[in-house]
Amino acid sequence: MTEPLPGGPLSTVERAAERFTDGEWHRLHPATPLLRGGIVFIAVLGFVLSNLRERLVGFFVGAPDYGGDPLDEIYNRGWEGWALLGVAVVLLLCLGAFYLSWRMHTFRITGDTVEVRSGILFRTQRKARLDRIQGINVVRPLIARLFGAAKLDITAAGHDANLQLAYLGSSLADGLRSDVLRLASGVRAAEAQAAAGENAADAARGATAPDVASASRTAAVGDLLNRRVNEFLAPELDPSAAPPESVVKIPPLRLLGSLLMSGFTVFVVVVVALTAIGAATGWLWLALIVLPGLIGSASFYINRFTKSLRYSIAGTPDGVRVGFGLLSTSNETLPPGRIHAVQVLQPILWRPFGWWQIRINTAGHSHEKGAAGQANTTTLPVGDATDVERVLALILPGLATEEHRDLVRAGMTSRGRDEWTGSPRRAIWLRPFSWQRTGYTSVDGAVLLRHGFVWRQLVIVPLARLQSIKLEQGPIDRLLGLAEVDFHTVSGPVHPRLAAMDATEGIRLFERASADAIAAGRSDRSHRWGESA
Repeated sequence: MTEPLPGGPLSTVERAAERFTDGEWHRLHPATPLLRGGIVFIAVLGFVLSNLRERLVGFFVGAPDYGGDPLDEIYNRGWEGWALLGVAVVLLLCLGAFYLSWRMHTFRITGDTVEVRSGILFRTQRKARLDRIQGINVVRPLIARLFGAAKLDITAAGHDANLQLAYLGSSLADGLRSDVLRLASGVRAAEAQAAAGENAADAARGATAPDVASASRTAAVGDLLNRRVNEFLAPELDPSAAPPESVVKIPPLRLLGSLLMSGFTVFVVVVVALTAIGAATGWLWLALIVLPGLIGSASFYINRFTKSLRYSIAGTPDGVRVGFGLLSTSNETLPPGRIHAVQVLQPILWRPFGWWQIRINTAGHSHEKGAAGQANTTTLPVGDATDVERVLALILPGLATEEHRDLVRAGMTSRGRDEWTGSPRRAIWLRPFSWQRTGYTSVDGAVLLRHGFVWRQLVIVPLARLQSIKLEQGPIDRLLGLAEVDFHTVSGPVHPRLAAMDATEGIRLFERASADAIAAGRSDRSHRWGESA
């Protein structure tokens, strides 16, 4: 009897999406031309309305006609038919161009790659290897949600290596994400081997799958409106997608407080104070200049707050899922082994509240912005110490033991002089406030670095993802017998480095981390996490 495969049985949506991973070319959602080119229709409508504004005002309030309207000139010359014909031709040309673009925009998913080809005059074909996929983001803008569509943003390692399928059916996007991750993990290959000796059951499943898809399509016609309403009212994270105890959420009040207690708020307060002083001294022109910026600041806060509502982080069989959004939603899945560095950061204004932020380095970055308008490398925009422990256990499962949690807590809040290897007392000349907190420790497969007194930081580097390591000693460091160790990972907001270390200790860290990184890289199989599971 065969063992159960990782992830459990497939859902109906996942089974229905399997027909798009057959290695054949497929097209996008039929509403794609409208969703991608709707701005043209909005621009034409805006042009017409802007030229009709005098007529509309005169119709409703009886304002006099001063002439000079282009429509009056068209009417006086008797060009109404030509004008309408011109508008119709432009609209038809736009529709034809977008329809042809949709026909020429196809994708296919094989056992090794995801390919997209597009273009009418200039054809392009992009390809991403499954074993280099860093994450898959399903984005549902507000207008696309009305049509039941979504964007599938496949993030791959490399410069400008992302692939975007815009747009797909909403349920199809979820099913394709699951299928692509199953292919990348090696689970689909294991399924094929497990099913090789069960031809009868496999044939029965193959016969019923199209019926399920057909039935779902037939039902979709009847309850389309009901499904749209349910999609808008449904929680951002499906309760069946992850165990409730593994889900980390951000309370709205904490999210609002983190936005208010930010560096941008300090800037706004300083500007308001200077404006008030200027107005009191007779410089009213200063207030007129600053007022539009203050109105824009209010829009900035509202926009970031609404986009970050319903934020959730959860562990799934295919990796960490980060979702957020109220009207427009986004949820990204980061497969195991794609995290190259992790930073736990506490700005000084957050310290009284015990709030922290987690940022990561990955080899690829989604085109879409993350929550609160921040980069999508911000995994936890704001959370307390308990949230930090839970998120670290999701993105770095090797640190989920109680012993490792104690090390993480020490890296976050300790003032130094503990079991961590720290800087010598002479480092006070370079780090007068943080020399006692500066230090490192090593655990299985990772190195932890801490520094900062005013802005506390803890950086975790999985050694299997380490690109290189550098030991550096400048003239002042050489005079004081100190050194700096830089850990090189893929580019991102996290810069793992440890300065003001004893030179001898720096050499020891350099040699130990180099050897451990080679051993960790040889034994790492996280790129095929389904096989290892």
